[in-house]
Amino acid sequence: MNDLPIKTVNGAVIRIRDVAQVRDGYLPQQNVVRQDGIRSVLISILKTGTASTLTVASGIKQAMAATMKTVSDKLIVKQFIDQSIFVRAAISGVVREGVIAACLTAIMILLFLGSWRGTVIIALSIPLSVLVSLATLSALGETINLMTLGGLALAVGILVDDATVELENVHRQMALGKPTIQAILDGAQEIALPAFVSTLCICIVFVPMFFLAGVARYLFVPLAEAVVFAMLASYALSRTLVPTMVMWFYRNVEYHGHGADPNKVGPWMRPFARLQERFEKGFDKLRKNYGILLGIVFEHRVVFTEVFALRRPPRPSTRLRLTFAARSRLKNCTAFSTISVCRIRASTSAIVTVVSSGRVMQIFWFRSRRVIGPLRNMSAACACA
Repeated sequence: MNDLPIKTVNGAVIRIRDVAQVRDGYLPQQNVVRQDGIRSVLISILKTGTASTLTVASGIKQAMAATMKTVSDKLIVKQFIDQSIFVRAAISGVVREGVIAACLTAIMILLFLGSWRGTVIIALSIPLSVLVSLATLSALGETINLMTLGGLALAVGILVDDATVELENVHRQMALGKPTIQAILDGAQEIALPAFVSTLCICIVFVPMFFLAGVARYLFVPLAEAVVFAMLASYALSRTLVPTMVMWFYRNVEYHGHGADPNKVGPWMRPFARLQERFEKGFDKLRKNYGILLGIVFEHRVVFTEVFALRRPPRPSTRLRLTFAARSRLKNCTAFSTISVCRIRASTSAIVTVVSSGRVMQIFWFRSRRVIGPLRNMSAACACA
């Protein structure tokens, strides 16, 4: 192989032995591996950048199981380190936290709405939005990793916003006495644009992440994509699936407003109904008190506005700016920082030194934006900077 020609330059043939050395052997050994004092061999297997750690680790274990059947029993192979264990633990933790967040969100919805039908409708939008986001990420070549799962866990709490607003507006239309189909159509039409704008406002926060470069882009772009796709899927589901489920769940039910009579529901719903009834009473009381307070503020709006917009008094350390009039032109004059501050008759006073070319020209003091000390040949006006 050393005699193989590479190229010809000016009639001379350049062979492999001229630029390299080919031999039958192995790479020079640069380390020594010992396990329990016995010489061993360490084989490190690294994945490519686009491969999944879980897939590579699983494939290696399957290949080693098949390989060990073809070698002697005296050959002992042990696993030294497995990165997939940490990846599985991290993914399991993120998934567990996401499930807990979804369950807590469903409980809060049940508390506020007091209806198991509305809770089921809204709670279903969470896993469906997550699945749509994962499908979109897979289509773009992204994998399930800590950043994508972290983005989905971050978005779990806000995935219910579109569905909740949709359902509440439909409930409002139904409470007005409209038929179920008309209430669904009117409720969906009224909030289509506001809900879309709200969803875009949340998504646009993650747009700057797409302009990152280097390692930061590799880390945070999948997170941003997971959140954005989940939010867009949530909006799409609130326009399509939620109205359909409302029609199906309420086809034989007459809606009478939030909450239900604890005595007319099943045993398993009775604790939630009572809790929701107490919550509604407390919230109504808070709303009435807020209305009373707001009425008082409207009656005394002038006083409230003056108190709210009242300026804070200037601090004693406020810097000063001296503006000299044209009566006496002073060049290279500098107003030193305030060297003494005192309070005279509840007004801020200070002593200021005017220096020209390193020589003290005049010392005067002011109070409440007016110069009190003698000015001699010059006219000065002090104003807070």
